[in-house]
Amino acid sequence: MAAKRRFKNKKVRYIAIGASLVSGAAVATVLLPSANAADELTAEQIITKCQRAEVLNGKQQDIFDFNGHPIAGPSFESDNCDFVETNFETFDGPTEKVTVDFPNCEPNATDPVKVSAGPGQTVGQGQGKYTATQQGGVGGLFSALSGSWLRHKGTLDMTINSTSAKSAEGFEVPVGKVMSLTFTPKMQRMTGEWRVRIDAREATTTTNATPEQNLVAPDVVEGPVILPGAAGKPGLADGTYKSTVEDC
Repeated sequence: MAAKRRFKNKKVRYIAIGASLVSGAAVATVLLPSANAADELTAEQIITKCQRAEVLNGKQQDIFDFNGHPIAGPSFESDNCDFVETNFETFDGPTEKVTVDFPNCEPNATDPVKVSAGPGQTVGQGQGKYTATQQGGVGGLFSALSGSWLRHKGTLDMTINSTSAKSAEGFEVPVGKVMSLTFTPKMQRMTGEWRVRIDAREATTTTNATPEQNLVAPDVVEGPVILPGAAGKPGLADGTYKSTVEDC
């Protein structure tokens, strides 16, 4: 029988455009029949073995990719780890007010006032729930996930910490009104599994033979849709600006 452990979903909150982009990182653990129930591992342990795989998402790793060391360690903990996507969806994030009020309330006002919002607010990028997945830049599991996002029109660049919201088009404040702008970010959610394989080992003079082990850690990653960038710079976070108008 497969040994299973359930983990409760937990939320990780991101700061975005004067608001909060909520991203859930739900991770569970499943040990397939080749693994012994007595050797049941936690989700954190499986994620660590994935991060320290000799081959991660088809790329041969060096121990220095995960801050390993040939003498002091850590060293490789598994032979292969792949992220297998099972679902992808897009949805609207929370709508939040992102500007001050723009009044057009002067007694002698006769014309509308034009206003716009530039990309002054920043949008937080994906962060992992577990220490191993929180690494960005050129290494870590989130960097390995970047290639999976590229298969979709709206991408999430895991190698940067934050990016700016796209600019709003021009809006007009009618005479006798007060206007403010809200922003609704476009969000995306990728569901999949980190699949870790530890090859079978033959017996030696000092160790017993061990069977192949296959470990699975389901994962859900959410983040804002990022528009294509230029000249190597991160793109802007996509979304929709809307105006709210009230009487003076």
